[in-house]
Amino acid sequence: MARLFNAYVAVHWSTATKPTTGPDSVWIGVLKRDVRFRFAFEAHNPATRGQAEALLNEILTDRAKRRERALITLDFPLGFPRGLAAGLKLPGEAPWRAVWDQLTKMVRDRPDNVNNRFGVGSEINRRLTGGPFPFWGCPPRDTLTTLQPKRGRDHGPDDIPEFRHVETGVKGAMPIWKLYYNGAVGGQAILGIPMVSRLKQARGEAMKVWPFETGWKALTESDLAGVDVVAAETAGAMAPPAAPAAGEAKEAAIVRAMVEHLARLDEAGKLAAMFGSAKDTPPEVIETAETEEGWTLGV
Repeated sequence: MARLFNAYVAVHWSTATKPTTGPDSVWIGVLKRDVRFRFAFEAHNPATRGQAEALLNEILTDRAKRRERALITLDFPLGFPRGLAAGLKLPGEAPWRAVWDQLTKMVRDRPDNVNNRFGVGSEINRRLTGGPFPFWGCPPRDTLTTLQPKRGRDHGPDDIPEFRHVETGVKGAMPIWKLYYNGAVGGQAILGIPMVSRLKQARGEAMKVWPFETGWKALTESDLAGVDVVAAETAGAMAPPAAPAAGEAKEAAIVRAMVEHLARLDEAGKLAAMFGSAKDTPPEVIETAETEEGWTLGV
């Protein structure tokens, strides 16, 4: 069975507020064919998110020029719990796209990594509830009427859910509403989604975001005709842990393990099916994943 992809890119994102390398910074792992057509791995550790975005553009453009389809995986959520677009009264028939467009308008992420993610969370809270909910978590100096350092209350039946469908079955999952402290995937999503949106905008229909634009289904070659890049949300737990090689940073080993795992699955003809839902998945969950919340590859 032929591979669906010719190159694999894994992104380990960061919310650092200054140029940073090493731990708690952006790492990009790339597995692509070398001049001898053998797969070779390379790791990149750009100091800022802006540098990372420029590098990803370069990597994906180069693969497209070589007519090599790439799978890029992101370690942050690409969608929010159902109801956010409606709660913000955003226009458009695709809730996920409306939220992406709104975040892209709101986020300010400077070349030196200074960003306004807490301000974005606070403003969304103001529009949704007028108080410090549902986003929470910030340094004390960033406390506002509509954003508090600690979680204020539980989610009730009339609130936007705390978790997406994909997270309800994952032990220890962190809510996307958490913007600060360990495991604050909300801050990563706020800063990461606009980056993915710009990558998509630069490529148009040649880049598809799973499952929003592909459907939540096993992918075939015909599904990807004319597609140079597929972007998917993933989690580090998907890949077997890899011990760092001599002189290799822990984060480099994480992205290396991911791209090597994806390549092995693709070679064995098992990766395509992982883009599909389980047979017993309720139709309403499938619809929500495809239109609003997204899903995590491998869950």
